[in-house]
Amino acid sequence: MHALVLVDRGYDHDKYRRQLRARGVEPVIARRNSGHGSGLGKQRWVVERTFAWLHNLRRLRIRYERHPELHMAFMLLGCAVVCQRKLTA
Repeated sequence: MHALVLVDRGYDHDKYRRQLRARGVEPVIARRNSGHGSGLGKQRWVVERTFAWLHNLRRLRIRYERHPELHMAFMLLGCAVVCQRKLTA
C-alpha cells in the first residue's frame, strides 16, 4: 500500500507533485480551471470535519504552549477525546 495525499486546487503545481513522488507519496490534486466534481471533497471533508472537532477544544484552538512537545501532547489528547466521543455516540 502506498501513501496518498488529497489536496485542493491551491496546490496544483508540478513542483509539488514531483516533491511528493520523490518521497513515495502519490499526489491527488485537482487541476486548476477544471470542473468541480472530482470527488476529492467527499474524502477531504472527513479530515476537515475532524480538524473542526479538534478546534472545539479551546486549548488547541488557541495555542498557549511555547514548546512544540506540549502542543503535540495536547493534540494527541484531543485526538483521543474525539475518538472516544465518536465511539460512544
